[in-house]
Amino acid sequence: MLENDPLWKLRHALAGVGLAVLLSVPLAALLGSALGDGLGGSYEWRAGTYALLLAYVVTGAAVLFVKVARHETQALSVARLLKWLASLWLWPLLLLLAARGRSEPPP
Repeated sequence: MLENDPLWKLRHALAGVGLAVLLSVPLAALLGSALGDGLGGSYEWRAGTYALLLAYVVTGAAVLFVKVARHETQALSVARLLKWLASLWLWPLLLLLAARGRSEPPP
């Protein structure tokens, strides 16, 4: 019965991206505070930077989930969670590398 459930098939990806987003919230707060202090030093700068970083991470979560969820079959581990977390912050680079890899002709 569970084998036919599409959410059950995506459970590893859902857990990975969900936990990575949860871990990214305090990271975005710390980074937003540091960048906001450096840019303007006011509460508005810190809050705005934090909001932009959160939007960036949530967008990355959606993009990564769409791109890799169906291929994620390994159980979630600390190493895989750290990989999801790093991927959330580096997702534009990952997309760029993937697009570059598709555009180059094979040797």
